[in-house]
Amino acid sequence: MITRTTSALLFSIFLVVTAAAQTGHPAKGSWLGYWGPDDSSQRRIRLLMDWEDREITGVINPGRNAVAIESTSIDYDTWTLTIEAEMATADGELQPFVAVGVLDNLGSWTNRRYAGTYTLGDESGAFELLLN
Repeated sequence: MITRTTSALLFSIFLVVTAAAQTGHPAKGSWLGYWGPDDSSQRRIRLLMDWEDREITGVINPGRNAVAIESTSIDYDTWTLTIEAEMATADGELQPFVAVGVLDNLGSWTNRRYAGTYTLGDESGAFELLLN
């Protein structure tokens, strides 16, 4: 016979386990880092990504100059994530932005990393972001 205390304990364990499982897709969240063509030209970048209807959606640099992510694709064998958007260059002209990088440390809640290379029009370089 299961007592009330045992039932309450089992129910509590069930709640903790199911709550922990609700974090969503490994790319979901707020990512902050730097990107640029070389070490002396690094710019800050923030990605807000979500998992909606089995797709990664989001915004680059949310706020007044936000850029909507137009498309994403992910290779689940290598955890390579590709993000595409139309972003303004330094002179204000809209150009294709394509970032291709690998998601690392997927089991960590605090040390996930998304790093790789990007192109923005004629510019290309590297980026590295950490999950906040």
